Amino acid sequence: MESGQPTRTKAILLVDEQDKDRITATWLLGNFGFVVESARTAEEALALFNAETHAVVITANPMTGMTGTEMAHVIKLRSPSTPIIMCAAVLPDDQTCLDVVVQRPVPLLALRAIIERMLHGLPHACQTPFVAASPCACSKGSLWAPI
Repeated sequence: MESGQPTRTKAILLVDEQDKDRITATWLLGNFGFVVESARTAEEALALFNAETHAVVITANPMTGMTGTEMAHVIKLRSPSTPIIMCAAVLPDDQTCLDVVVQRPVPLLALRAIIERMLHGLPHACQTPFVAASPCACSKGSLWAPI
């Protein structure tokens, strides 16, 4: 593999209870060249999550049962270095275990750029409106910066 190219051997874990959104995002991210595994609920995602398999987690927040924010706390306890991106129409009050929060509707090219940078281990730095999360008590922190 050439230097500077992201590794795509690991999958993205995508969590969204809205079937249309989950299926569309899985298809689009797949067309960008990512391997995507999806889950309808946070509980299902936690059962699937494996730090060796999943390089990035993308989640919605309000879901039936456990929220995306609650799931993020559990994932960060299991794997503090796994980046978590939340896509939400209403920004959550608790962003402490989220690496990036993107307000819906999500600009897909911006999301792609965020994922690419995270796969390289770089901070996100695109140029579209968004809100980044604050440092997580569960891990080594995060970044406040516009993308």
